[in-house]
Amino acid sequence: MSNKALVKDYMTRDVITVTPDTPQEAIVSLMTETGHDGFPVKVDGEVKGMVTAFDLLLNPGIHSVGDIMSTDVVVASEDMSINDAARVMFRMGISRLPVIDTENCLVGILTNTDIVRSHIERSTPMKVNYFKKTLEQLYGIKTEIKRMQVPTDKLRPTQNKVYADELQGRTYELKRGLAEPTIVVKTGDRFVLVDGHHRTVAARKLGCKEIDSYVIVLDKDMKLGMEKTADLNGIYSFDDIEIIDDAQHPLIAITSTLRKARRKNKTIK
Repeated sequence: MSNKALVKDYMTRDVITVTPDTPQEAIVSLMTETGHDGFPVKVDGEVKGMVTAFDLLLNPGIHSVGDIMSTDVVVASEDMSINDAARVMFRMGISRLPVIDTENCLVGILTNTDIVRSHIERSTPMKVNYFKKTLEQLYGIKTEIKRMQVPTDKLRPTQNKVYADELQGRTYELKRGLAEPTIVVKTGDRFVLVDGHHRTVAARKLGCKEIDSYVIVLDKDMKLGMEKTADLNGIYSFDDIEIIDDAQHPLIAITSTLRKARRKNKTIK
C-alpha cells in the first residue's frame, strides 16, 4: 500500500452524532450502549462541537449537550494524508478527528485505532515482499502475492509453541479489527503459515473459520525448509503447538530482566 494513504481510506463513515439539544442522560446511555467516549455534535450536516465523557464529568449538573460541548474542534479533510492526520492528533493530544468534505459536511471520523490500523496495513506488505524475493532467490522460482481469506483449518503451522500472554494481545487485536494479516506460502495445495501463529491460534479460539492473509503463491509444488523442520519437530496441525502459560514471551522477559538489572545497579551504586 502506498505511503500516500488518505484519511478517507481509513475513517469510519457511519458516524454516531448528537445535537446541541441532546439531553445529558441520553449521552450517558449512548456511551454505555456503544462503548464510545465522545461524539461529534452536528447541526445541518456541519460539525458544531464535540462532547466527551470528560465534559460530562466536569459538568454533572448540566442538562443538554449544547451547554457542555467543546466548540473549538479540530477537523480533518477526507483527502488529508493519514500521516499528516496522525501528526495532528499526536501533537494536539486528541484521540479522534471528525472528517469533513469540501462542503464542510461531516462524512466520517478518524480515531487512534484507525491510525494504528493504517500503519499495520502498510508495514506488512514490506515484510511480504522481502520474503517473496528471498524465496525466489533461494529456490529459483517465480511467485505472486494474493490478499485473501484463508481457511484456518487448511493452514499448516511451522512453529512449535506460542505464548499465552502474547495470545491475549492478538485476541484483543482481532476483536477490534487491528490484527495485521498473516503471511502464508501456497505450494501445491498446501497453505504453509510463515508469520502469524499467535494471530491464527487466537482466531481459531475465537471460532474464526478464515483469517486475513497475504498469500505468496509458488509457481511449482515444492517442500520448503520450514516445512521439513516442522516435520522433524512433529508439527503437523495446531493441536501440536504448545501454549506456554508459565513464561512470558522472550522479549518481555528480557525487558523485565533489564529493568531488574538497572534497579540492582542503582542499589549497588
